[in-house]
Amino acid sequence: MEIYFYYVLTGLVVALPVGAMTVEMTKQGLKNGFIHGWAVGLGGMTMDAALIIALYLGLASILALPYVQLPLWIIGALFLLYLAYDSIKNADKDITLAGEHTSKSFWSTYKNGLLVAVSPGNLVFWVSVFGAILAKSYSTNQFGIAGVGILTGILLHDVVLLALVSVSRRAMDRQMIKNTSIIAGILLIGFALYFVYEFIRGIQNL
Repeated sequence: MEIYFYYVLTGLVVALPVGAMTVEMTKQGLKNGFIHGWAVGLGGMTMDAALIIALYLGLASILALPYVQLPLWIIGALFLLYLAYDSIKNADKDITLAGEHTSKSFWSTYKNGLLVAVSPGNLVFWVSVFGAILAKSYSTNQFGIAGVGILTGILLHDVVLLALVSVSRRAMDRQMIKNTSIIAGILLIGFALYFVYEFIRGIQNL
């Protein structure tokens, strides 16, 4: 159970920075309410789940090889540091807090989530960052727990974020989102340092 909650925390922390998916969910939530904001998140999670399955069906076994896994730790660390830098530097940018009401269907906003999720940045993120995490869990027969835990963390982030938005359209002001992004950036730096530690330990064990 402890392992599961570790991966839930991993998914939650990675979902916290204000990125394209969070901005789109917040925008749709502010304009159309909880269901439409969540539709964007579900679209993103659909792609996330598909990538996890792809990793399980073959990619994870390749990533589990030490000589393949080691570069992923350092690549993942660099990518996390970049996300942390971007999260802190641009904490107050690209935030949609208000706007006129736009009538959209559930499937229309769900499709928006899919489109955001298939962006190159998101795909590289899963292969580099989560690839190293899931490869490690694969080698210890904990792949299913890791995948479900990460998706649970992302889902928890989406539900909490959109619940706050739906309670009051004014509850999520610019300063709140900016502070959340800064805190997430600091946490991502911590995960990046852990990746560097795993890389160094892997080198020593070769």
